[in-house]
Amino acid sequence: MSDFPPRPTAAQAEELTRRQRGRNVALIVVLAAVALLFFAITLVKLGHFG
Repeated sequence: MSDFPPRPTAAQAEELTRRQRGRNVALIVVLAAVALLFFAITLVKLGHFG
C-alpha cells in the first residue's frame, strides 16, 4: 500500500503546468513592478526627478 497520490493524467499534468506558468508570469510582473517602484522612489529621493 502506497502513501503517494495517483499520478495525474496527461491532461491533468498539462493543466497543472499551464496554471503554474500563469502563476510564475504573474509573480514576475509583480516583482518587476515592485522593483520599478523602488527605483522610482530612489530617483525622486535623490532629486533627479523631483
